[in-house]
Amino acid sequence: MAFKLLKQKRHRVTIIVFASLTVVILFLAFLVNRYWSPILADKLKSGVLNSTGGLYTVDFSDAKLKVLEGKLIFYNITFKPDTAVYNKRNQQHTAPNTLFEFHAKRLILSHIHPLRLYFKHILNIGQMSLNAPEIKISYLLNQNKDTVIIDHKTIWQKIKPNLKSIHIGNIFLSNVNFKYYDHTNSKVLLTELKEMNLHGNDLLIDSATQTDKSRLFYFKDIVADLNNFKGKSASGLYTYTIKKLKISTRTSQLNAQGLTWEPVKTGLFFNSTRKDKFTLKLDSLQLNNFDFLSYHKFRTLSSSSMILTKGDFEVFNNPNKPQTFNNKVSSFPNVAIHNLKTEVKIDTVIVKHINVIYSELNKKSQQVGTISFNNTSGKILNFTNNKAALQKNNISKIQLTSYFMEHGKLDVSFTFNLTDKDVSYSYKGTLGPMGLQAVNPATMPLAMVKITSGTLKSFNFDIKGDSKVSKGRVTVLYNDLKVNILRADTANAALKQKIVASLFTNIFILKHNNPDKEGEVARSFNVVYKRPINSPFFKTAWQTLLIGIKPAVGYDTKTQQMATARMTQGERNKQNRKIKKDQRIKKRTERKLKREIKRQQKEAEKSVASTR
Repeated sequence: MAFKLLKQKRHRVTIIVFASLTVVILFLAFLVNRYWSPILADKLKSGVLNSTGGLYTVDFSDAKLKVLEGKLIFYNITFKPDTAVYNKRNQQHTAPNTLFEFHAKRLILSHIHPLRLYFKHILNIGQMSLNAPEIKISYLLNQNKDTVIIDHKTIWQKIKPNLKSIHIGNIFLSNVNFKYYDHTNSKVLLTELKEMNLHGNDLLIDSATQTDKSRLFYFKDIVADLNNFKGKSASGLYTYTIKKLKISTRTSQLNAQGLTWEPVKTGLFFNSTRKDKFTLKLDSLQLNNFDFLSYHKFRTLSSSSMILTKGDFEVFNNPNKPQTFNNKVSSFPNVAIHNLKTEVKIDTVIVKHINVIYSELNKKSQQVGTISFNNTSGKILNFTNNKAALQKNNISKIQLTSYFMEHGKLDVSFTFNLTDKDVSYSYKGTLGPMGLQAVNPATMPLAMVKITSGTLKSFNFDIKGDSKVSKGRVTVLYNDLKVNILRADTANAALKQKIVASLFTNIFILKHNNPDKEGEVARSFNVVYKRPINSPFFKTAWQTLLIGIKPAVGYDTKTQQMATARMTQGERNKQNRKIKKDQRIKKRTERKLKREIKRQQKEAEKSVASTR
């Protein structure tokens, strides 16, 4: 059949023409690959040099253009900054904060159009892909705002003499070896990432996109995926992990899953530092409307909302912490926000189902006491230290709902003035019904008091304060309160009841109910607490509430002094009785010893007489 077709003239002509065209195309492909590859390579080098103002250069060992496959392959490509140009800009105070460098063994450009590049000066590439590239980023804060330079031209205006536009459909970077050098402090902090993938979508540089603010670095979207990231803090006392992280510049959203911040073993930690120990575990963290460009340029964190979902935040007070009389006003939230090294502007922080746990070792009891606020949810409004934002609104509000010691429902709200020199604040709340025995994990080790019975009906407080004094009103309603006073049993590493002290407390001190009788007016107390300068915020808040709690249960200042005096006198009487008892035992022992000596003398005399 094929032989018959060849006999027909029109078929022979068709086959000859097709074969001739094939030979011509292959020959042209060979010429393009041989002679145009250097042309395309030069276009790339000049494009990078012009678009970056000479700050960056690109180099490679070889480049091959495969016309029939529509591919351009660069081998051993390196993109790096020119240090001489950077140093010159640094002297002129126009150097950028961030420098980039990357190296890849092979860079593949697919679906390219060399004829459009040569004749129309339009660089159009369907896809760029790099496997296992090495990326290095160095950060040093040279500018607090966008660098001002003499040349105000956009990248498109810089490349315009050589190219009318640049378009790349997709850029894929897989298995990136990423190293980040932070030169902010005297010691360079290195962060190294692996298992990271980057995808840039629709890179377009032309006259229309040069001022398009919806694009970041001329991309319609940049997506970064990071898996199983681990690292250490600068002190080496903490390790942190992120199971999965994803950033999208199009949606302006950051999502992180499986976050942990964990200290080294307790003994090693407390032998290495006098600071408190922190542990954080979060199922997820989400930033919405995250300004990635501001963070990239100036390390400022700006977001409309941050959502923290499910986890634990634990604080263990350092038992080796030395007593200090320095002013602890920096522990107040409004001061702590102001002192953050990073500029922060978050409109709303949303907390969902977080357990907050505080633990402390009582050296007297040699036991650890724990206070917990479980299943905490709520929101923080206007979390910021940004000057412009504070001029518009200088008040931060916190509204939280939690379960104290896993039992009583606690609704509390805080208000902080973020610019007041006196560090003013207020807080008020209500703790709902709960069995008071639930507080024993804190009161037994820390206060050496065991609550044997009691029911809290409500605990209400409304406090206003500043760095010097806090004032307010406290009301505690409860029934059938009874306690045991404890002492440390060092021999058995346990706590034992002080029977006499417990009876004395329950009979003479405690008021077992508030109100004392049904229908009577409940005891409610105005409180005033003058803050010692070495008292941190949460201790100040607790001491203020305690001033109202103590008289409510009958342990006011006068009663406390009387009880202390009685118990001190009781201890003295006990010691006197012990001394007298010891003296009596000593006298009896001395009498027995004298009688024994006389007996032995008589026996010796008898023995001598018998021998005579």
